[in-house]
Amino acid sequence: MRVSVCGREAGVTADVVLRPMRWWDVEEVAAVEPLLFGGDAWSAETFWAELAAPGRWYVLATDGERLAGYAGVAVSGGEADVMTIAVHPKAQGRRTGSALLGALLDRARGSGAASVLLEVRADNAAALALYARYGFERIAVRRRYYQPEDVDAHVLRLRPLGPRQ
Repeated sequence: MRVSVCGREAGVTADVVLRPMRWWDVEEVAAVEPLLFGGDAWSAETFWAELAAPGRWYVLATDGERLAGYAGVAVSGGEADVMTIAVHPKAQGRRTGSALLGALLDRARGSGAASVLLEVRADNAAALALYARYGFERIAVRRRYYQPEDVDAHVLRLRPLGPRQ
């Protein structure tokens, strides 16, 4: 799971429009990836494959005409996996990540998932705080998972997947 959020003013609310990601969004999304994930950025081909894979759903956030963020979830049976959450640098600190996560959880609920799993960098305090607000709990640590920085990954789970917050 990949997340890029920052810890700006917590009181600012998201003012974004959410819609399903489509094939014509891939070029713009792939152009933002390196800003957020550097060498771990997904290619356009990876996004194409994700959009085509069964059980995958991706959502795009815009603030008017500009891309504010995007996120994706994979649902299989009673479990969902957050694949990515990314917030454009110019939209960070405005609760866009929360809006995207809420949409993923709604999709997982609607698809019959009873729990949601994700991985997050141990050094991403803003993302960890976001997940804690939604009730995610750490169930494992993958030591030195993110390379070459040797940063641990926290594996988080939300179970049961309760009503919308």
